[in-house]
Amino acid sequence: MADINNSVGFDTVCIRGGHTAESNRAHLTPIYASSTYTFDSAEQAIATFKGEEKGYIYGRWGNPTITEAEEKIALLEAYGINDKDGKPLQLKAILHASGMAAICTMLMGNMKAGQKIITHHSLYGGTHELVEKILPDLGIEAIIANFHDLTKLKEIIKADKSISLMHIETPANPTLQCVDIAALSALGKKHGLTVTVDNTFATPYLQQPFRYDVDYVMHSTTKFLNGHGTAIGGILIGKDIEKMNKGLTKMHRLLGGNSNAFDAFLLVNGLRTFGLRMDRHCSNADKVARYLESNKGVEKVNYLGLDSHPDHAIAMKQMKHAGAMLSFELKGGFDAGVSFINKLKLCTNAVSLGTCDTLVCHAPSSTHMSVAREQRLAFGITDGLIRMSVGIENVEDILNDLEQAITTPNP
Repeated sequence: MADINNSVGFDTVCIRGGHTAESNRAHLTPIYASSTYTFDSAEQAIATFKGEEKGYIYGRWGNPTITEAEEKIALLEAYGINDKDGKPLQLKAILHASGMAAICTMLMGNMKAGQKIITHHSLYGGTHELVEKILPDLGIEAIIANFHDLTKLKEIIKADKSISLMHIETPANPTLQCVDIAALSALGKKHGLTVTVDNTFATPYLQQPFRYDVDYVMHSTTKFLNGHGTAIGGILIGKDIEKMNKGLTKMHRLLGGNSNAFDAFLLVNGLRTFGLRMDRHCSNADKVARYLESNKGVEKVNYLGLDSHPDHAIAMKQMKHAGAMLSFELKGGFDAGVSFINKLKLCTNAVSLGTCDTLVCHAPSSTHMSVAREQRLAFGITDGLIRMSVGIENVEDILNDLEQAITTPNP
């Protein structure tokens, strides 16, 4: 099924991509709960260790359940894309124990002491802490820049030859900032930078960064790819197959951030309905955003599908739809945010995203509690900011819950 991405539809890839016939004729690839694998002979072991013969060696290095998840997601990110020779784009994916593990493999496998990473504001909190608190101790400095100002960004890159990697997260968390992948990738490549994209919020259903010549794409598979909140996971996808098979695979194995068969099985199961789920997520989110924009208790709505979002045009250029994520500012500030959360009857108060049920959190009292208020406000995370991952329930039920939970200020 090597050409499945060019011969069938996206939803068919979600269901059948990466699957190979199982020796016991199981309909679905089973959970391979084995820490190690055997060989028929010493010669076969030697050939397998050398990579001359395909096979599995040790659970930390992979197993058939993990392989199916990796190949399925690689096909989805490459879907409908051709390489410079006009052939279907070939990608390699490595499944990790978490999204943070995937980012660590990418960074450790591409950077060394004395080099710098350039990235932007409003990153996922874990990534922000990694680049600002962990990498400096390894001799890798982070430069935080405005990725909307390409002229200034170009000046920064040209002036500092130690910048070797550009990391993009779009849409970003929780303000839904969106930056131009094509323009940023072209700038990065012109100056010899490795270009990486966190595609968790958009997913390959809505956005395919490899169309814009980036080098790596990462996901927290915990979110929309799994879709059911049943397993933590992360994936790193790259187009330099040799480097992925050698340097990055070696780094992944030595860092020990491997996934496991059970979580991979849950991920594969979730991916089978991925396209269908995303359609409903997106449709519901659009209706929720437009309702919130008309609610008198709401000061502002951050949703890329609205003309009012400053990055609306960029999003519509590179995304199929504005997606399922939004945030909104309640009038009344911090107290209004806490009151709203406590009044919810249907929506779930939780800090993750991408599950079938609608997840809502008050950012200042949860995900960004440890961020100084001044810095939080500078990022656009106001005292009354609510982040919302719109689920696939009947949208009328979501709207009714929001209606009764939002306090309308006195005129």
